[in-house]
Amino acid sequence: MISKEQITADYQLIQDEICHALEVLDGKVKFEEEKWEREGGGGGRTRVIHNGNILEKGGVNFSAVHGQLPEAIKKSLKIEEDDFFATGISIVIHPNHPMVPIIHMNIRYFEMPSSFAEGKQPLRWFGGGIDLTPHYVRDDDARFFHSSLKAVCDQFNKDFYQRFKTWADDYFYIKHRDETRGIGGIFYDRLTATDDISWETLFEFSKALGRSFIPVYTELVNRHRQETYTDAQQQWQYQRRSRYAEFNLVYDAGTKFGLETNGRIESILMSLPPTAKWFYNYQPRPGSDEEKTLSLLKKGINWA
Repeated sequence: MISKEQITADYQLIQDEICHALEVLDGKVKFEEEKWEREGGGGGRTRVIHNGNILEKGGVNFSAVHGQLPEAIKKSLKIEEDDFFATGISIVIHPNHPMVPIIHMNIRYFEMPSSFAEGKQPLRWFGGGIDLTPHYVRDDDARFFHSSLKAVCDQFNKDFYQRFKTWADDYFYIKHRDETRGIGGIFYDRLTATDDISWETLFEFSKALGRSFIPVYTELVNRHRQETYTDAQQQWQYQRRSRYAEFNLVYDAGTKFGLETNGRIESILMSLPPTAKWFYNYQPRPGSDEEKTLSLLKKGINWA
């Protein structure tokens, strides 16, 4: 049976691979690393990149933490055990170009070590996902992105893509705006082994999803990085970034978990954009690309 030590080591390797590839993609700047320790147990490696050729701000963070769960988390997870172990990678990239999309990815593993005692059913699961937030939705980019995710999912289970795509549509939804954060992707949580899917298969799926990040995002960046844009389009980018910030601060479960388990604040909030703007009662011009984008920020669109 796979161990938390093996999962931790492989996630660290994937972090290394992604950081190296993003440095090559940008061609100008390197990641800065800060190693940190968590009061209560564990720590991580925060890696940030900023002011690059195309990557204005980004983070590729790894953590492996353990300790005692706060009562609020125990209640939300509906578990009685106190001790926990969690490891994962979290990525958010904000480009400086309004035609290049924001991207987020997370792969993670969680367990309650005390539940592994003899005679008990171990409490453990995988979670994760990847989603895309274009400032301007382009149909061909959306189809490419979702088709790529479907191909990864189909390697492991033919039901994964549609199940996790629907989950993402529901999760990455800004209720107070009645719009999705972007064009979605896939999202899953508390994924456990069954008679049909082993722990080893779930771990391989988690790693395959992590390693899909670079080829997918490299393609999307290179499609648009040389395009020209106007100041008005950049202002729209800042407007869309404000929606991203609203979701992460109001609804994001990872942000809440990090804050409630005494995580490192700078690492938790690295997902926020460097510049965002809130325009009062903004209304896009009828027939504009901005209006089209808003019309496509809806649940249930079949992009694949």
